[in-house]
Amino acid sequence: MHRQDIDGLASGGAVALRSRSYVRFDASIVRRGLDRTRDLDLVVDLGARIGTGEWWRGLLTCTALCASAFALHPSYRPLVGQTAPALGEAQQQEMRAQAIAPRAYGADTGRSVAPTELVEALADTPERPQIEIAATLGTGDGFARVLTRAGVGEDEAKRAADLVAGAVTLGEIKPGTKLDMTLGRRANRKVARPLDKLSFRAKFDLALELNRNAGQLQLLRKPIAVDETPLRIQGRVGSGLFTAARSAGAPPKAIETYLRALGQYTSVSSIRSNDRFDLIVEHRRAATGETETGNLLYGGLDQGKKVLRLLKWQAGGKEQWFDAAGVGAQKTGGMTMPVQGHLTSSFGARFHPILGYSRMHQGVDYGAPMGSPIIAATDGTVRFAGWHGGHGNYVQLMHPGNMQTGYAHMSRIIAKVGQKVRAGQLIGYVGSTGLSTGPHLHFELFQNGRAVNPTSVKIARAAQLAGAQLASFKAKLARLLSVRVGG
Repeated sequence: MHRQDIDGLASGGAVALRSRSYVRFDASIVRRGLDRTRDLDLVVDLGARIGTGEWWRGLLTCTALCASAFALHPSYRPLVGQTAPALGEAQQQEMRAQAIAPRAYGADTGRSVAPTELVEALADTPERPQIEIAATLGTGDGFARVLTRAGVGEDEAKRAADLVAGAVTLGEIKPGTKLDMTLGRRANRKVARPLDKLSFRAKFDLALELNRNAGQLQLLRKPIAVDETPLRIQGRVGSGLFTAARSAGAPPKAIETYLRALGQYTSVSSIRSNDRFDLIVEHRRAATGETETGNLLYGGLDQGKKVLRLLKWQAGGKEQWFDAAGVGAQKTGGMTMPVQGHLTSSFGARFHPILGYSRMHQGVDYGAPMGSPIIAATDGTVRFAGWHGGHGNYVQLMHPGNMQTGYAHMSRIIAKVGQKVRAGQLIGYVGSTGLSTGPHLHFELFQNGRAVNPTSVKIARAAQLAGAQLASFKAKLARLLSVRVGG
């Protein structure tokens, strides 16, 4: 090897050695930089060391990241696309010809074939031999007017209405009644079609039918069998009397009548949740399946110790509510007449028929049949009920204002000491106990312990049943109370 080569190799080796030393130097710098990078915390807790250089660097980093995210967020603007252009008239006809359209549009199924010379136009279109029509009678509508609107001639509609009026009053036909008609063939288009058949339900228990026979309309009656067993509804008052009765199936009108009737004999506010109501209403069930509910016939209220039974009854030419004893409610102010009878002895000094001498008569006597009900003249509390010497069976009531009423010579006492009674409530029955010569009621009135003439006080007479009318009343009450719940 030449000397120059050796020198060059030597010089080259030195260069190589120098290059390696430079590499080792640069690597150490990189290592030191990595060590510093590892010590650098890129995620700085901004809640700690507030105000330090590290905290400001973290805040700057967070701000830069948020700004970058906001600058690079995608756009939410809608993308505008192209819509198909509207079809022209020719295109619509083309599409319609290739589609299957509903019957309302002619039931097209493809293209129509053009008529040829073999097609002849009809001089006149044929008519249907019969037309079936259903019409409804509206409120305030006329029966003949409904037929005329359906296409029946005026004269024939009037004849049909006259035939129907012979079976039922036209005004009694309820609005909403459906009329099924069949109109026959007519001679020409210039006249109305004849009425071949008409059928409808005229009443709940009667259906009528008109049929054409030998050119004339004839009326056919079709009675409908109806079961008129009343409907009985019972239940517990619970949270409310109206709501409970309505939930049990009672019609609203019957409940309203029931509440008004109760208010005449007891305070509605005294009704408690455990009390039980008892309603009996008119109810009809037709053989065809329809049902119809009518008016309230009976209303009862069971309050445990007190049971109220009210029955609607006609007396004196008008209907009103009577309790089980046949006593009606008081209609006017003042005191109620305690018994349905006539005055036989007035207030004041008189000759006693049994004792045989004159003495003060501290009340009035009302003659009445044995067993007639005696009622409280006004609201009060029973102070005494039992035997009271010459008064016989006697009841005394205490009333507000330091007033007392007395009822003597009863055959039987119903009231009990401490019981609170309302005006018109039954407290006993007419008798002839004690110093008495016949059945009557001795009625007394005291104010602050002093006897007062009862006839000087305004007394309202409550209707009271007696005799055969009372017997009929109790018989009907017994029949209604035998009705089972649910009819």
